[in-house]
Amino acid sequence: MNTKKYTIDRRSFLRVSALTSGGLLIGFNFFQACKPEVKPPVDIANLDFHDFNGFIKIANNGMVTIFAPNPEIGQGVKTSMPMIIAEELDVAWENVHVVQGGLDTDVFERQVAGGSQSIRHGWNPLRETGATAKQMLVNAAAARWGVDAAKCSVENGIISNKNGDKLGYGEVALEAAALEVPKDVKLKEPKDYKIIGQDIPNVDIDEIITGKPLFGLDYKREGMLYTSVLRPPAFGQKLVSFDDKIARSKEGVVDIFQFGNKIAVLANSTWEAMRAKKALSAVWENDTDLESSDGQDKVLLDLLNGDKLRTLRSDGNIKKAFANADKILDRTYESPVLPHNCLEPMNFFANVTDKKVELAGPIQTPKGTAERIAKKLDRDFKDISLEMTRMGGGFGRRLYGDFALEAAEISNMAKKPVQVIFSREDDMADGIYRPAIKYRIRAAIKNNQLIGYHLIEAAMNGNMYGLIPNFFPAGAIENYQVDVTNYKSKITTGAWRAPYTNFLAFAEQSFFDELAEAMGVDKVQLRLDLLQKVKGTTDKQIQYSPERMEDVINKVIKKSNWGKVKKGVFQGFSAYYCHNTHVAEVADVVMESGIPVLKKVTCAIDCGIVVNPLGALNQVEGGVIDGIGHAMYGNLDFVNGAPQSVNFDSYRLIRMKETPIVETYFIENDIAPTGLGEPALPPAGPAFANAVKAATGIRMTKQPFIENKDVFG
Repeated sequence: MNTKKYTIDRRSFLRVSALTSGGLLIGFNFFQACKPEVKPPVDIANLDFHDFNGFIKIANNGMVTIFAPNPEIGQGVKTSMPMIIAEELDVAWENVHVVQGGLDTDVFERQVAGGSQSIRHGWNPLRETGATAKQMLVNAAAARWGVDAAKCSVENGIISNKNGDKLGYGEVALEAAALEVPKDVKLKEPKDYKIIGQDIPNVDIDEIITGKPLFGLDYKREGMLYTSVLRPPAFGQKLVSFDDKIARSKEGVVDIFQFGNKIAVLANSTWEAMRAKKALSAVWENDTDLESSDGQDKVLLDLLNGDKLRTLRSDGNIKKAFANADKILDRTYESPVLPHNCLEPMNFFANVTDKKVELAGPIQTPKGTAERIAKKLDRDFKDISLEMTRMGGGFGRRLYGDFALEAAEISNMAKKPVQVIFSREDDMADGIYRPAIKYRIRAAIKNNQLIGYHLIEAAMNGNMYGLIPNFFPAGAIENYQVDVTNYKSKITTGAWRAPYTNFLAFAEQSFFDELAEAMGVDKVQLRLDLLQKVKGTTDKQIQYSPERMEDVINKVIKKSNWGKVKKGVFQGFSAYYCHNTHVAEVADVVMESGIPVLKKVTCAIDCGIVVNPLGALNQVEGGVIDGIGHAMYGNLDFVNGAPQSVNFDSYRLIRMKETPIVETYFIENDIAPTGLGEPALPPAGPAFANAVKAATGIRMTKQPFIENKDVFG
């Protein structure tokens, strides 16, 4: 087992220049193929490409255009997915041009950004796509030379034979497209990778740092109207009437009308639409009892301590274990509702005509969103096209597409192209939030051994996914049970970066520290001992690998100097598995003016093969900072159905000066890649909380931590 230490290189990079000569389009009807209708950049639009229903374009000069199929939300797949294709295609990365593909339900199986699964699901199909194209190009060259293709070799897009003849990809691309597609191709061994495992800059970096149009808010169309929507001020209210006389008199306003329980304001600019919306006078009435955070807390606590539970996993007999225990540890952990707060507020473009429905914008679920719009408008799905823009953050919020449905419905009613744009206040006040959740964890101890473990979850609306009860410590404790319960809230909730595990990790990893203290054993060794009990298990439900978890724990203990740091530095440990990835983290805290301050987080991660270390490092650092920031500060209170913070003047986020140094070590192996966009987040909060306990002697069981005045004044 090897590891590599990474730090971010923050230099700017230049991307390869555009193609300048003719070529063709070559590809295959695989998972990642892309329709020829997808428009290439303007600078290559006039090239003569041979249409082969694919997504690899090869110009006559050997330059290669690769279409990136999945939505890009900052997780780096627009760079890393083409890297995988280019690796097997055996073309030099500097000769690759990357273009965002569009929605294509005929040839894509999973065109989704969610669950940290893009690379994991695309790994083999992407490799096969590149390797198949390479083989066809080699076959074409071999046929021209009259030699055995097996005796030809390729390096950086140049095909060679034993006689010393050479042909570039561009010289044989047209011939290759006419050949039969091979069914079985040889894939590279990891030891032969030249692109995978290298630090490759974000392919959009130039456009991002120079402000070129990439994001949904940048999208423009001739004749497009900008739309701001007035929504109910509280969850559980409905529109009775409204007066738009003053609003209609505002400059730039084109139209105002009601749709459903909302009011659309259409204008010639964003600010004109938003200004007119503020001039609307609307009357709302309560459609149901309006919820407040205090009431939600009481409901969740009552559920947590009640008997209306649904069992997701049950091993052994927990009742017997607790009845026979010498000691019982019982703790409750609490988390609030959280908004997503994407840097780019929600927005979407729609142009609904009698012939077609054109959609464009930032969306994590293009297929599902297009399907919902087709149903909403009673249109044939084939009439709908969807162009994906880069997203200024997603974190789960852009999975749902409610903003896209608004745009389509408004365009259909107005008979004009429109772009719906949320203000920050719209974004926070009408979100799909992380639900408030409470966990109660009980442990039964006999003869100083852990003999029983009972986890109960009480949540708003939904409950943890069915796989989560099979995460650690499942399989390590003979008597183990996970129960869930929930109540239906009018406040819309859904996925938030690392759903459920983002807080469950805090609860369980805090509890394991408390458990070790109660048993008088080493905190890390307690976890390692439990992992030993899982090794060799035949339980197919277990989701994690005890061996891989042990590796990251041992690595982070060594690299963080666990227990050997200088006086005045207090450390906290956590280890967690989610999204098919194993992560261990150690937080270093010091006391400054009586307040614990986080200085450093050391991470060890096993996510299999790291496709792009530079991009991977960004994901880890972002996940850690996100995890620390929201555990420390995040809280959205509701009073009578209305959120009490709708902008950053009252909603606290972590600040640059508060971010720790993040030192990251990836375990090197040849295992297929697993998730990385989310797994570093869940362990961050508990590592910090456990370090605070070491520094202050105070155990925090409720988020946000900043509200614990005994610790943070």
